[in-house]
Amino acid sequence: MSTLTVRNLDEDLVRRLRIRAAEKGRSAEAEHREILRDALAPHDTPITLAEKLARLEEFRRATAGRGGPTSTELLRESREMRMQQLIPLPE
Repeated sequence: MSTLTVRNLDEDLVRRLRIRAAEKGRSAEAEHREILRDALAPHDTPITLAEKLARLEEFRRATAGRGGPTSTELLRESREMRMQQLIPLPE
């Protein structure tokens, strides 16, 4: 196995790496390896349906309970903002 040293990283980037690692129950070093593995993996191999479903489930677990607006609410808000820009209401 080889060793890779990365210097001059922004502190915020390192903080985000540590948070991401903690969310996945990994060390920052293990998360760094996984990011590199994913980024540099050959892309010519198709992702199976089972892998896609597993990734989707992981994403749903990671984002569950965040209380963010739904896509419908975001679209409604966006349309209302555009309408207000087109037709300013008197105050």
